[in-house]
Amino acid sequence: MSHESTVPGELGDPAVGASVPGELGDPAVGASEVPEPGAVTIVVPTFNESGNVRRLLCLVTESVPARLPCEVVFVDDSTDDTPDVIRAAAPDCPFPVTVLHRDEPSGGLGGAVVEGMRAAGSDWIVVMDGDCQHPPSLVPELVATGERTGAGLVVASRYVKGGSRAGLAGSYRIAVSRAATWLTKALFPRRLHGISDPMSGFFAIRRSEVTADVLKPLGYKILLELAVRSRPQAVTEVPFVFEERFAGESKSTAQEGMRFLRHLAGLRTASPLARMVVFGLIGLSGFVPNLAALWALTEAGLHYLPAEIAANQFGVAWNFLLLERLLFRDRRRHRHWADRTVRFALIANADLVLRIPLIALLVGQFGLAVLPATALALVITFVLRFAGTEALVYLPRRRRTARTARSEA
Repeated sequence: MSHESTVPGELGDPAVGASVPGELGDPAVGASEVPEPGAVTIVVPTFNESGNVRRLLCLVTESVPARLPCEVVFVDDSTDDTPDVIRAAAPDCPFPVTVLHRDEPSGGLGGAVVEGMRAAGSDWIVVMDGDCQHPPSLVPELVATGERTGAGLVVASRYVKGGSRAGLAGSYRIAVSRAATWLTKALFPRRLHGISDPMSGFFAIRRSEVTADVLKPLGYKILLELAVRSRPQAVTEVPFVFEERFAGESKSTAQEGMRFLRHLAGLRTASPLARMVVFGLIGLSGFVPNLAALWALTEAGLHYLPAEIAANQFGVAWNFLLLERLLFRDRRRHRHWADRTVRFALIANADLVLRIPLIALLVGQFGLAVLPATALALVITFVLRFAGTEALVYLPRRRRTARTARSEA
């Protein structure tokens, strides 16, 4: 649940401070409801930045010229007095300032940015951090570059000529940032083509280029989410110098690093083919606990047939845990964990039962040799197991009302 507080400024078009109804990219939003071209909404996600927000508003006031209609939307997940500091500073600003405080910070800072985009009332949205490491003096240039080039996305980059990552504290953070940039560009070479700094949290995007329902933010790398799921066709960059934090401490933690890796996995496995590849790799990894359990059980004197059946359950459990954590994490909410566990176990063991008669059919009826028949049976049962797991374990249940409506039609 969010609580909204708006403090209008003394200058600027009043329409800039009003929220436009409807989702981002909603065709129902009429042209008359959108401010004149060049107007900008600055979206700032904050988490315990009370020592920075007043300074940030002062910098925005000094940097954004009066001819550029402007509003600032803070989406706040803080547990300190950050919202109160913003409200106290807002009357001194010559533009509207809005505070959206979220009781449940769904999606982390990325989720906060998406909520701020929904509240934006301008045709340009600039996203920046609340710690003053992103210079507000660059806001007019981001918008002007987009207008001049016709780009839908303008990224402030530390890695083009004139840019710098000087504000990163210490060699460790520099190395992590570089590694994350290399990894993301290696995983998404086409989607990130022309974006030298996909880890940047400072960018401008046209409101019409964003569709909220395709975004699934997790953590703080919202630019990566936007570029991969709904990248505008025209993208350009401007250099910027990443400055030192004005006050407080960095929110980059090991936990955020894990969320980033989960986010990468979710983005990379968004297509069915990619999910099938990862599903297969996880299945292959299941041979390790399976064979280890088989060795232990036979060494303990158990007959190899019941030992194989029991050992297979270790592989099933291993595969299920990895699928839950890595591949279908965002779909676990559709069914209770016990329901998912039973369904997956039945499908995995049915694969074992189906494979032997399928091999016999391929050898006896189609005349295949045992080796190619076994290989073909493995491929067929793998595809069936993947389709069955996705459809019967992790897809949302069909609503009863929908079934009823179809039956009545």
